[in-house]
Amino acid sequence: MPKRPLSLSLDLIARAHPDPVRDDPGALTLLTDDELEPGLAQALTRRPSGAEGLWVFGYGSLIWQPEFTFTERRTGTVRGYHRRFCLLQRRFRGSTERPGLVLGLDRGGLCRGVAFRLAGDDPHVTLLPVWRREMRGNGYASRWVVVETADGPVTALTFVVNRASDRYTGRLTEPEIADRIATGAGHLGPSAEYLFRTAEACAREGILDEHLWTLQALVAERLDAMAQADGAPQAPSRPAASPSPQFTST
Repeated sequence: MPKRPLSLSLDLIARAHPDPVRDDPGALTLLTDDELEPGLAQALTRRPSGAEGLWVFGYGSLIWQPEFTFTERRTGTVRGYHRRFCLLQRRFRGSTERPGLVLGLDRGGLCRGVAFRLAGDDPHVTLLPVWRREMRGNGYASRWVVVETADGPVTALTFVVNRASDRYTGRLTEPEIADRIATGAGHLGPSAEYLFRTAEACAREGILDEHLWTLQALVAERLDAMAQADGAPQAPSRPAASPSPQFTST
């Protein structure tokens, strides 16, 4: 099987998006902790009985920026959902004028990601930070899923796309997705950076996702055209900054 280095790079992203974007709090209403509490409490009541340990399954930014304390991590597979860019970002990684896209789990297929075993005795207190991060924008719904790992299955909380949200895009084509990712940028940075860091982190885990790999190449082409149109000098050829892993389907 051929090796495929990343075409996308942080240097290319910076050349195409040289100017910072100001935060627009009005672009996305965020739920408060008081508003989030009932949903978390309800999710914990749905936790399957007999589940050992408190696990969270990450498939996007949680892989490279978990922001919670964990005692164990395992690469694993969830069946019945697949990783896809299908959630609009009008804030954080996009704007109202140029919304970006972030990942969600959508119905069908399978997804390889990372299961984290969280540290803490109180499930409610332990989960609140990640619940706040994922649920405050009303883009996701929570699900308890079985993650198949080399050391046996674990039951984990994960966050699937909320199909009832006005941020849900449905199934766009990959060129359509690439157009939005290439142009989208918010105060946390370009949507393309989110894609780059996710593809790079998955590659380090040995997770080679065709959707990510196709998109990063398409977005790199678009960013290069954007940078040249703006008069930014073309970057010299150099080795890829990311791993060049053996490509396998997921």
